[in-house]
Amino acid sequence: MLEKLERELMLVARCNLLTPRDRKGQGGQPANQPANQPARTTQPAQPGNQPAQTDQPDQCSGARLDRSAYFLLSFLDTEGALSIGQLADALGLDVSTVNRQTGALLRAGLLERIPDPKGGLARKLRATTLGAERLAADRERRRAGLARVLASWTPEEVRRFEDALTRFNREVEADEGRTWPRPENAQDT
Repeated sequence: MLEKLERELMLVARCNLLTPRDRKGQGGQPANQPANQPARTTQPAQPGNQPAQTDQPDQCSGARLDRSAYFLLSFLDTEGALSIGQLADALGLDVSTVNRQTGALLRAGLLERIPDPKGGLARKLRATTLGAERLAADRERRRAGLARVLASWTPEEVRRFEDALTRFNREVEADEGRTWPRPENAQDT
């Protein structure tokens, strides 16, 4: 059950109405934050010397994937290998944006370029073993967090929430004229 709920929450997170992107100011800081201040934290430091989570986790370290890395790896995991142009079309993003995001994942060793299995000229992108492992680890962390948040909910309440969230996502998809991939064979856990 948590797998489907986590997937639907990821799709809600891509809705521009709910998650406006911060524009970057000088020095990579959000425009509404002075450049001499460190990045905001979303959680305080945890006991046991665990570092605080920042708004911009480093996608290249062993830390959590940032939002774009998680989303791109999840999309490729569901859809299979795609070219940058196919990714841009599917995600409704500019090719330069997808090129920049995938470039960071390529440099981090989370994506690799492969020849088109159908013999086309464009090279495809797919997750490396490391990319798949990092995606799986992040999914587990997200599901563990969901389990904590929903621990006091009944199975029926979780199912109703999941159904409402799925309906919301499908309405957003219909409004945008674009259907997002959902693995047909996903096991609900």
